[in-house]
Amino acid sequence: MERPVTIGMLKDVPAKWDSERNWSVFCEQLDRHGGDVDIFITPECYFDGYAVTEQDWTVERFGQVALSVDDDRIHDLRTLAKEHDTAIVFGFTEKLDGGFYNCALLIDRSGNMAGKYHKTHLLSHDHRFHRGDHLDAFDLDVGRVGMVICADRRWPESIRTLRLRGAEICLMPTYGLWGDENEWWMRTRSYENQMFVCFTHPNASLITNPKGKVEAKLESNEPDVLVHTIDLAQVHEGNHLENRRPELYGPLTDTDHRSAQTPFDAPRYE
Repeated sequence: MERPVTIGMLKDVPAKWDSERNWSVFCEQLDRHGGDVDIFITPECYFDGYAVTEQDWTVERFGQVALSVDDDRIHDLRTLAKEHDTAIVFGFTEKLDGGFYNCALLIDRSGNMAGKYHKTHLLSHDHRFHRGDHLDAFDLDVGRVGMVICADRRWPESIRTLRLRGAEICLMPTYGLWGDENEWWMRTRSYENQMFVCFTHPNASLITNPKGKVEAKLESNEPDVLVHTIDLAQVHEGNHLENRRPELYGPLTDTDHRSAQTPFDAPRYE
């Protein structure tokens, strides 16, 4: 039996530091497409324009474009999801417990906060963020979803963990590398986990399917939205996940063999 889910993926290069401009474009595109999709996804840190890398960065300035989940903008986001009857994955910088986190917030179509993810794998340009420490899957009315952010996709274990926790789709806000090399990565992540991957980037929107094929793609220089319907019934076809041999994979979870991540002290706003 088919299980159609229509995905909308915002393709727009956000303006750094200009959260009002970015919010305006988000609302305009959601108004245009929201009623036609089940899930609407933004790129990584879309609200602030991924300003974390900028040379004119200061704690004070970053704090002005960061949000907490009880801010008015998040309340507005929840209202928009309910009005459009659309789940939303919104990328922004979250202020939490005195630190900054690269956040993807999942709002369901009723306007409830269904999940939240903090980027777990931070490269050198991200060291103004604090690291997340959870890889969770979340239930929506259309199915079970997981989220990673940008560089998290480089590690096969990240998306495999989501799949083993029941996720049928990986919803992925991104900002960095895109193009042919990334397309092969995403096709591989989809194939090895028998799931859909929705790679949402300022310059490209890409959906890869459980067979490792490109399901849909949009590249352009203008704000736009890729709208595409996937069939979650495809997630449960085939059997290579069921034929895994977990008893052989001990080193994957043996922390004595892990490479130490470069230590850093993320700044705090308090």
